[in-house]
Amino acid sequence: MKSAALFVFCLVPACLHAQESALAADFRGESERFKDSCASGFSFGKIASCADLLATDHPLHVALGSLAPQNGFGSGLAFVSHLTPNESWRLSWSVDAVATSNASWRAGGYLTAVLVRHPKIVVQPGGPGSSGGSEPSIQEFPVFHAYAQGISLNTLTFFGLGPNTVDTARSYYGMTQTITGVNAVWPVLQKLNMSLYGEANGRFVNLRGSYGNSSPSIEQLYNNATAPGLAGQPAFAQFGEGIRARPVFAADYVRLNYFFNYQQYVASGSIYSFQRFTTDLGHQIALYRKTRLPYTRDYNGPNDCSSDPSVHKCPSPTRDLQGSIGFRFIYSQSMTAANHVVPFYFQQTLGGSDINGTPFLASYQDYRFRAPNLMLLRGSFEHSLPGKLSPLGVAFNADFGKVALSRSALSSTPFLHSYSTGLTLRAGGFPEVWLLYAWGGHEGVHTIGAMNTSLLGGSARPSLY
Repeated sequence: MKSAALFVFCLVPACLHAQESALAADFRGESERFKDSCASGFSFGKIASCADLLATDHPLHVALGSLAPQNGFGSGLAFVSHLTPNESWRLSWSVDAVATSNASWRAGGYLTAVLVRHPKIVVQPGGPGSSGGSEPSIQEFPVFHAYAQGISLNTLTFFGLGPNTVDTARSYYGMTQTITGVNAVWPVLQKLNMSLYGEANGRFVNLRGSYGNSSPSIEQLYNNATAPGLAGQPAFAQFGEGIRARPVFAADYVRLNYFFNYQQYVASGSIYSFQRFTTDLGHQIALYRKTRLPYTRDYNGPNDCSSDPSVHKCPSPTRDLQGSIGFRFIYSQSMTAANHVVPFYFQQTLGGSDINGTPFLASYQDYRFRAPNLMLLRGSFEHSLPGKLSPLGVAFNADFGKVALSRSALSSTPFLHSYSTGLTLRAGGFPEVWLLYAWGGHEGVHTIGAMNTSLLGGSARPSLY
């Protein structure tokens, strides 16, 4: 295995060295970094740097991350390249593919274009006069993304719709979804760090039964009336418009992350067209000025953790203490025309982790509560460990959430609650890892271990709902 890795990292760039292109130079640089960190003799001090290089470097690195809950840990390869056509634009693109032990997979291509001549909006924790280093600034540029992604998930669960389902109603199904689309972020107001957001996607879903599990396949318990969209899945044109504000206050100690998003899902000639409006209000109170900002970097793709559009290098792990208290409020409501319904596979869920891998009401089973309308309140606390253990941190979350079949019923539906605590790992650009033990509610406890599907600092992959 070591010889094969050396062949990939060393032989290819050596062949191109005579007439070296930019890509060949990238391969040569990665080869040299690989030899320094991974192939120049063993030492315990090099283990972390070698793992970081293998998982984050460019143009080639190992792709890692958890697919949707119950579908396993994915591994594969990712290729990343950058291009500077002129002084105004910075382009990057990547392709990746991963597979898991239950034969689920994801593959995609992602293009990012950044307009750097636009005036920058800079959010910098620990402003002028702060001592020591600080996290790289978050700079707002006009950014355009284009992507095509396919994903196949063999093990998903469905318990029925609404807040009153029982855990014994569990069924299994599989899903393949292809998403092709574009989105854009355009800064408009520096004082509030405000940007406009727009997206246009084509979504193509195919459902199937899932057999050999501890509960029946979905078609054995449900039909198209109790699981809308089970009988057939039309193609969707999905559009979205939003406003995002990410200001900081109180000498950089208070950071807000507000997003208001209106989406339209259009399935021509079917009863499954609907609209969704989502309010997502995030609040972070930093305990230290150098605490990392709770934002992704729009100018990166999911396989890129560059700290600047023009500097293609991931940030190094820091030993600075990190700590924060967080409050988050999510309200999502769906609207349909008369006699139309929201397909169950596009309805959001609470319980365990959702299909995008986000844990909410983590003590319940994954995908436990599903409905067109959702409300969630979360309080959180995170703090890194001191010294050399600083990439590790402790976390605590308290969730209060509910779902409802209609918007009017959401106010009268009682809240469910769940608490979780555990460890997190955030090191440089390595994908974030978390291990949580959750309790509360009335259905027992749940342990969740997962790795983010994007590099730390990379943009999120397209949502599956």
